[in-house]
Amino acid sequence: MKFNIAHSATGAQKLIDLDDEKRFRIFFDKKIGQEVPADSIGDEWKGYIVRITGGNDKQGFPMKQGVLLPYRVKLLLSDGHSCYRSRRTGERKRKSIRGCIVGPDIAVLSLVIVKQGEGEIPGLTDNVLPKRLGPKRATKIRKFFNLGKEDDVRKYVVRREVTSSKKENAKPYTKAPKIQRLVTPMRLQRRRHLRSLKRRKLEHQKEQKSEFDALIAKRVTERKAKAAALKASHKSTTA
Repeated sequence: MKFNIAHSATGAQKLIDLDDEKRFRIFFDKKIGQEVPADSIGDEWKGYIVRITGGNDKQGFPMKQGVLLPYRVKLLLSDGHSCYRSRRTGERKRKSIRGCIVGPDIAVLSLVIVKQGEGEIPGLTDNVLPKRLGPKRATKIRKFFNLGKEDDVRKYVVRREVTSSKKENAKPYTKAPKIQRLVTPMRLQRRRHLRSLKRRKLEHQKEQKSEFDALIAKRVTERKAKAAALKASHKSTTA
């Protein structure tokens, strides 16, 4: 069985292949999301705790979270389900997927290190890979770099160096994402303008309503006066 082990602190991944069933038997009958001690994998894994995040069986069918079975089943899947990508709007399809319980028919099991042990794992915990793409949203940039409200977010955008593949000996340049939800003076001015438009619209509606109510009241009084005059004229003619 192969194990694809990832370490989020360094951004590295490592694929190891184990043939001895005694070393990975501890993962049998465990579900996706469970944490398992990795001592049995090898001596260098002493003290490590890993979490199961997924896997594929020997035919390549992926494990699906929530299907509490140790074998393959066919489920009717639609847009929004994992292990399925819809091609048309409203499309549903019956697909073969593997349950979330680990068994001996699993070929590759994906793991994530939750707790690091005593020793270093070469190629996994000893080398920190640089982050290629940083956060794009302003609040996430502040959270990533632990910034305050007075700090300028635009100075902390993660830039990456790019070299043109079309031109030979081209000078490298840097690219950075456009910051989303960045509060600028222009944005504040636009917000004030929209609020003033809304306020003016409400005031105009109130004025129109008062004029309409006055017109209705005037017409009601005119109608009443006309009816009273007509009634008086009828009384005078009968007398």
